[in-house]
This record gives sequence, structure tokens and C-alpha cells, in this order.
Amino acid sequence: MSGVIPYGRQNITQADIDAVVKTLTADYLTQGPRILEFEEAFARYVGADYAVAISNGTAGLHLAVMALGLKEDEFVICAPLTFAASANCVEYSGGNVLFADIDPLTYLMDLDSVKDVIAENSDKNIRGIIPVDFAGRVPLLNEFRTLADKHDLWIIEDACHAPGGYFRDENGIEQLAGNGMFADMSVFSFHPVKHIATGEGGMITTNDKELYTSLMTLRTHGISRDNDLFENSLEVANGSNEGHENYPGWYMEMHNLGYNYRITDIQAALGTSQLSRADQGLERRREIASIYTKELTDSQGILNTSGLIDGHAYHLFVIEVENRRGLYENLRQHKIFAQIHYIPVHLMPYYSKKGWKLGDLPRVEEYYSRCISIPMFPTLMDEEIAFVVKTIKDFFSTNNQ
Repeated sequence: MSGVIPYGRQNITQADIDAVVKTLTADYLTQGPRILEFEEAFARYVGADYAVAISNGTAGLHLAVMALGLKEDEFVICAPLTFAASANCVEYSGGNVLFADIDPLTYLMDLDSVKDVIAENSDKNIRGIIPVDFAGRVPLLNEFRTLADKHDLWIIEDACHAPGGYFRDENGIEQLAGNGMFADMSVFSFHPVKHIATGEGGMITTNDKELYTSLMTLRTHGISRDNDLFENSLEVANGSNEGHENYPGWYMEMHNLGYNYRITDIQAALGTSQLSRADQGLERRREIASIYTKELTDSQGILNTSGLIDGHAYHLFVIEVENRRGLYENLRQHKIFAQIHYIPVHLMPYYSKKGWKLGDLPRVEEYYSRCISIPMFPTLMDEEIAFVVKTIKDFFSTNNQ
């Protein structure tokens, strides 16, 4: 192969370009109609009542925690196998993080570990749980919901890896990531390597109208233009005591300390276009996963693979291997740019300074010592897949003689 093969890559079509150009020549570049159009289309896609588009997935996690009113003396149980933002959002709001270990077979937050964390921290005010749909696999959120209800906890689903992914509930019904049936809110990312790319961008979905209203305000500086929510008198609103029966058209109020976490119409137009072929991309990801599973499962040097899992959205295809560092370097020599997902969050110096240390979460630490994510994106060609597989097999064949 002559070209570089990254672990992930966006797919921009002429239809995407046309949608963006059309928006660039329209009246609004931001705070316009394309945003609501994207939100409504995405809510339909995942089966949720409401969707709020935001500037990125990290902003979505932050706003979700804010909307739930997390306070400084409160704790949230987080997954260690994720990008740091999944835990950092708790810290942004002054809360405290408790990590639960993973299930080594699914790579997802382990429910029994969460139960242990709750039992071992009965003296702490635990408010919620943030499970992560790692690599595109959706946790059994119905089971997390049962546990959360027992302890009066909320759930934020970090679904950044899993648009279109699902799990099957106890009745065999497909429950889509972000449908609001079990999590109070779900957060998605539209970073270029994700299923839907808008450059930067994200979405929060919920079935709770009060949370939706709060999110809409918090993403725009905490400002509301809803007459029904105004608190000041007409005299204050008008800047005079002249007789008026209504608030003036220009008037707005800031009720909370929010942020500018808005997405633009340009990004929303791109997102809507990308969403229109999301199922096609998802189908291709599953085809690639099927090939990898067939070719690499039980191969020399391969300890485990993501496998072919019902409902998996395959943002990533992870394998666990012997001599991970050697394979990583060898793949790079062949212009295959694999990635490691992730360094466990509790081992980041920021969290180490809070008391977390090596040995606290042995299952995720063992996973980290062996994991590597190989190329996975819809435009990955069959010959590129074959080259990736051959390069991996050749490495272990050569290095295990």
C-alpha cells in the first residue's frame, strides 16, 4: 500500500459540500434554522423526544452535569476506559469522581463494580453514574437504571462512540443509544473520526422537558428570551415606567451562569447531510468488523478482539495483543496509524494527585497493557483491510519464531 491508513477518517461527499455551501450563502451562519433542523432529525434518528446541538461532546457532558445541578460536595461514578472528558465534566462543576472498573469481556463499566463503589462509599453523597458506550457498544442501561433508581441516582450516557448502536432489553427489544428510555441524558460527539462528522460538534438527547429547557438556556450564556420565564418587571425591561403591557422584542434575561456552547448553522447543515447516510456508514463498519473478527480471532499473538456483537456501532475495533508496543511501531512503519484507546483516566496525573494509583482498577489496567485500535471507518477499502490483517499476522509470525 502506498498511502497512509489512519485509525479513523471522516467521509465528506459532494452532498455534504453542497449543504455547507448552501448555508454559507444563506442568511444565517449561526443561531439559524439549520440547527433546529439538525436537532429534530437527530432526535428522530435515536428515538428521543428532544435534542440539543452543542459545540462538542465535552461541552455536552459539562452541560448535562450542570443541568442536573451537581454540587461541590457530591460524587459521580465514572468509567476509567474513556476519553478524560467523561470524568472531567464532573470536576468542571466542582463535583468529585469515583471510578468503577470495567468488565474485561465487554470493556464497559461493570455493574457489579458500580455496586461495590456505592457500598464502599456509603458515607459520600453520590448523585449519579456516567457509563460510556465504549468503542460503540451500548451498556445494558436498563440494569443501570434499576440500580440508579434504587439509590436515587441520575444517569448520563456518554454515547459519543455509539450513534445507531443499541442493546437488547429483557424483552429482546432494541434500545437505541440516546433514546432517553433509561438515561436522563445522552451525549454524542461529531468529531471527524466519529460516525457523524461536523468538524467539532455534539448533541445531547433527553426525554425530560425540564432538562431540555435548562440545556437550551445553559448553552447560550444562561440567557432566556421566553416571556413566560422572565423575572424582571416590565418597568425594568423597558428601562422606563411608561405604560406597556408586554415585554419589548429586544428583551432577554440571564438566569444562570451558562456558556457559549452553541453549534453553527454551517456545522448543523453538514451534520444533517451526514446523518442522512448514517445507517449506510454503520452497515459498512459492521462489515469491516466481521472481516477483522474472522481473520484475527484466535490468530497468533492476538489475545482478544472486539468480536462481532449485536448492536455494536464500531466506532473502534479493538484487539488485545502480545507485544503491543512492538506491533504499534511495526504498523506505523507500514503507514498504518493505529491508536491506543485509552490510557485509564484514573492514572492521569490530575487524578493521581487526588489519590488514585496503579492497582486501584486492575481490570482496566490489564486491558490497557494489551489494547490497540486498528483502522475502522466506512471508506476503508477491502484491500486496505487485507493489508492491515496481513501486516498484523506477519508481525506476530516473524516475532514468535
